[in-house]
Amino acid sequence: MLSVPIRSISSAKDKKIMVRIAGVNIPDNKKIPISLEYLYGVGRPMAHKILLEAKIDENKRAKELNQQEVGRLRDVIEKSYKVEGELRREILMNIKRLKDIKSYRGSRHMRSLPVRGQRTKTNSRTRRGNVRKTMMSGKRKLDKK
Repeated sequence: MLSVPIRSISSAKDKKIMVRIAGVNIPDNKKIPISLEYLYGVGRPMAHKILLEAKIDENKRAKELNQQEVGRLRDVIEKSYKVEGELRREILMNIKRLKDIKSYRGSRHMRSLPVRGQRTKTNSRTRRGNVRKTMMSGKRKLDKK
């Protein structure tokens, strides 16, 4: 008896294509407006604008997109919007500029204090690095042996 290796014939439908835009994997099972929010700099309103420009139905899920739709989506995002690394770099450059010209906001950034006028007497503990743990009751519990 001859043993012939059995090969499974897979069609193009069986292969899952992970949608990757701007270096980020988009989740498959979520609707496209929500899954686009995984990109840094894209929120719900911008996701709706992007889908309108790319002419893609908002009720589709990411796994239901075909190659042309993914290509249109990628083109719209790359040409019209700053997302991910490019946006992060721009924000860092803006903060660096504020520090270089020694503006008030730049000095607040340098000292790691709130920048937008918040009070610091009672709040902004996390920004200042003064995070307090919650206190236990005054009595210490004795170990019983």
